[in-house]
Amino acid sequence: MTIDRVMLLIDADNVSVDVMEQAVRLLLKQHGGLHVRRAYCTAESAVKHQTIFKHLGIKPMVNLAAGKNSTDIALAVDAIDLVLAERPDVVVIASSDSDFAPLVQRLREKGCVVRGIGQQGKTGDETQSVYDDFTVLEHRKAAASEGEEAPARPARKTAARKTTAAKKTPASKKAPAAKKAAAKTAAAKTPARKTSSRKAATPAPAPEPEVPPPPPPPASEPVAADRNGRHRASASVRAVLDCLPELAAGQSLALNTAVQRLREAQLLGKNSSSLKLFAQLSDRFELVPADKPTQVRFRG
Repeated sequence: MTIDRVMLLIDADNVSVDVMEQAVRLLLKQHGGLHVRRAYCTAESAVKHQTIFKHLGIKPMVNLAAGKNSTDIALAVDAIDLVLAERPDVVVIASSDSDFAPLVQRLREKGCVVRGIGQQGKTGDETQSVYDDFTVLEHRKAAASEGEEAPARPARKTAARKTTAAKKTPASKKAPAAKKAAAKTAAAKTPARKTSSRKAATPAPAPEPEVPPPPPPPASEPVAADRNGRHRASASVRAVLDCLPELAAGQSLALNTAVQRLREAQLLGKNSSSLKLFAQLSDRFELVPADKPTQVRFRG
């Protein structure tokens, strides 16, 4: 009696671990042997399922490439190489993916019987019709095999952690509630403190003290200043009005304009203060507004 040379290639990203185990046991029962057993997966899956892989004698083929179909491509390339090198009679692909149709057709052309094994609820009719025959296996949530007992232990630990966390939840809720109340109280008080600190830190600028002007001379001899800041009696009210005719017409004049004209007429020194000059002639001229003058006008 000859035993068929059977090759099992598993898409480990597509079927569950217990479906893999069912597939191995089914093929051993049907063919009496299983010569090639390979599972194509990521490095994380290889580490996660290393116990069941060892138990079933499956060789993990780690795929480090990133991409949507990188595992499928790795399986297809390896399948062609194995068929050319090992000459199997039967090739079994464990996957519910319909993308292997071109591979199935190529393997059949090489003289292999191509069988498919898929997981219930994930395999469509179009996938099954491509293979020579197809078996759908039910995914068992509670596996009874020894190889799957190890993965079940972390699940129990997780449940215990969740229970402990659930017991501590009421106490943890109280702390945030107290923190929120304290935060609201602090928020209500903060604006008043910030406002006070800002007012204290940035006081309103006080006006520069004016040096009291000397007593004004008679109107016939108003005081002006030369380029060195020394005062001289060379200007009169009439001279100022001649320089600033708008004032004689009863109009107001911008103070900076008046200062520029007075300096051009040499009635005001380069470094002299216009405020002092008009203060000495305050009986005839008025600066407005009084606190920060920007305009000058003639009293008449």
